[in-house]
Amino acid sequence: MDDPVDVESLNQQPGRLHLHQAARLMEALSVSAPMPEKRRGQVKRNARRSGAVPVRQRLAVASRVAAALIGGYALSALSSMCLAQFLPLARAEAVVLAMTLSFLVYLPAVLWCFACRTAWRAWFGLLLPSAVLGAVYASARWLS
Repeated sequence: MDDPVDVESLNQQPGRLHLHQAARLMEALSVSAPMPEKRRGQVKRNARRSGAVPVRQRLAVASRVAAALIGGYALSALSSMCLAQFLPLARAEAVVLAMTLSFLVYLPAVLWCFACRTAWRAWFGLLLPSAVLGAVYASARWLS
C-alpha cells in the first residue's frame, strides 16, 4: 500500500486513477510548513481580549449616543424654532408645521452620529449647524 506513486504512468492513463492512488499523490505533492509555536504571553493576551470590549471603544459609543440624543435634540429644536419664526403662516400653523418637520431633522442627525468616523466629528457636525441656527434665530428675534 505504501508503494511510491508513479506520476508518469498516471499521466499516460487519464481517468484510471483510483482513490487510494489519488490520496497518495496528493500527500506526495503537498508541502506543508511547520506550524509556529505560540508563546505563552500571546495566548494569555489573546484570551484576555477575546471577550472584552476596550474601554476606549465603549466611551466612543457612549459619546455617539450622547451626541445623537443631546445634539440631535438641540439641532431639531433650533431648526423648529427657526422654521416657526420664518414660515409665512399663522403663528399656530407655523409652530405645528415646524414641530412636525423637526422629526425630519432629528432622524438624519441621529444617523449622522453613527455614520461618522469619530465621535468628535459627530459632535462637530451637530454643534456647528446648531450654533448657526441659534445665531440666526437670536439675530431675527433681536432685529424684530
